[in-house]
Amino acid sequence: MASALEASADDVFLGARATEGTLKSLNAKGMLKSWRVLHFATHGLVAGETQQIAANQAEPALMLTPPEVPSEEDDGLLTASEVAQLQLDADWVVLSACNTASGDGAEAEALSGLTRAFLYAGSRALVVSHWPVNSEAAVRLVTGTFSELKGNAPIGRAEALRRAMLRQVREGGSRAHPSYWAPFVLVGEGG
Repeated sequence: MASALEASADDVFLGARATEGTLKSLNAKGMLKSWRVLHFATHGLVAGETQQIAANQAEPALMLTPPEVPSEEDDGLLTASEVAQLQLDADWVVLSACNTASGDGAEAEALSGLTRAFLYAGSRALVVSHWPVNSEAAVRLVTGTFSELKGNAPIGRAEALRRAMLRQVREGGSRAHPSYWAPFVLVGEGG
């Protein structure tokens, strides 16, 4: 993704740099507002899973690198309510993680959790998933989408994602099965 977006090494946060504290610090400095694309390649938790890890938090979350000493400010889980407090001005946010289109709770409607929170924070579009995803599929679909856009930007994000999905279907085998490519959807501004 970094090469597809022509991002510098300073703009890529992996391992020990991919923490909730780092993200919140970048937000406090106003740096997140300057990024057009944010990509989270991590594990997504539905509300019930988050509650199993952090008993007082029953909301969807993204799992980031946990700190050695957890605190209220950085427990390794970026919850939907914390996402809503970010200040973004992103053309889109890509959530290459499981269940990121899930609702805010067991009885909540889809797209009411992380998706709504990122839109509220200032993202115009998101790529999210409706169920657990295959890691290889996530990589291939996201990089394929950006490759389609790089070659033909006027097609828009939705069409670029559709073309990346069709490429998987045409390759055949297990990649053609909907379980491989279908969990991902674009929400928000598709142009």
